[in-house]
Amino acid sequence: MKHIRFHRPVSLAVLVAAVAATTLSACTPLVVGGAALTGAMVVGDRRSSGAQLDDQGIELRAANRLRDQLGTRARINVTSYNRRLLMTGEVANANDKALAETVGKQVDNVLMVYNELGIANSPSFTEKAEDSLLTGRVKAGLLDTKQISTNSFKVVSERGTVFLMGRVTQREADIATQVARTTKGAQRVVRVLEIITEEELNRMK
Repeated sequence: MKHIRFHRPVSLAVLVAAVAATTLSACTPLVVGGAALTGAMVVGDRRSSGAQLDDQGIELRAANRLRDQLGTRARINVTSYNRRLLMTGEVANANDKALAETVGKQVDNVLMVYNELGIANSPSFTEKAEDSLLTGRVKAGLLDTKQISTNSFKVVSERGTVFLMGRVTQREADIATQVARTTKGAQRVVRVLEIITEEELNRMK
């Protein structure tokens, strides 16, 4: 079996708690999203410490199982937020897409799977760079609004589609969606959000 590469998130100096994946080796395709490999809890994160630890485990287990089942014929980015697993990237055919979803649902502690895998060839280096830039722009836009907590959102970009994850109020969701939609390079916005009430938010504070 070929060596599987993982991408470790790194902090962006101009953003608060912003993360972007960078390539560690020249081989293939499974990506672990979020801050899973650091073992550190994110300041201001609305998930409980238990949920954050569960998300780290979910991402690692999902990546390992997808690698075992699909090998190098798929490029899958797994991102978990509050036990909700988002899968983005590319697979070769519909059967592989369905298999990936089944694998994701069988991972311990996963409450829901969002299968946004495309059936396509892997993106070019330029497309990957554009997605990284798009993610950075969206995060910067969220920070600039000063109306919402940037740490409450996780942003993932794939082929011009922006995925928003987080535990947020409807007001925050609408603001973030507008920011993402109006960000240069964004072609589509998908909300993978857990909506909470303003009362729940106040209790968290």
